[in-house]
Amino acid sequence: MEFIVRAALIGAGATAVFDLWVRLLVLLRLPAANWALVGRWFAHAGRGRFAHADIAATPPVRGETAVGWTMHYLVGILFAAALLAIWGLDWARSPTLGPAMAVGLVTVLAGWLILAPGMGAGIASRKRPNPNRIRLVQVAGHAVFGLGLYLAAVVVEALA
Repeated sequence: MEFIVRAALIGAGATAVFDLWVRLLVLLRLPAANWALVGRWFAHAGRGRFAHADIAATPPVRGETAVGWTMHYLVGILFAAALLAIWGLDWARSPTLGPAMAVGLVTVLAGWLILAPGMGAGIASRKRPNPNRIRLVQVAGHAVFGLGLYLAAVVVEALA
């Protein structure tokens, strides 16, 4: 039970840190994730369609924004669970930055190898007009998520 609670709290906390980072990017006029389109992809994936030529051209799904935000947090929790599965509850009881940053940075691969191709952007967004800028923003965001994993684990342990 401790594993599930810590994974949920650490994952949700790290995702919230990531979301604060995205708000900063928006203030700086940099691109932010469109959770409605992510929700559209997940909704269609739930119906067996995993690949789209262009997710924006795919018919909208009712509640896609809510689906996108929900999946955003659930995936964050799953990544935290992966961190705990690899480094164990001992890491969560005495968090260190290295494992959290490693998991945070590795998670960018899910976006590059699953989500972007599935949404029609190609591997690592290679089909987009500015793939290197997108990749840089994504790597920075996932590094912030890694930092969030660490910070959330510190807070959860302090409150335990």
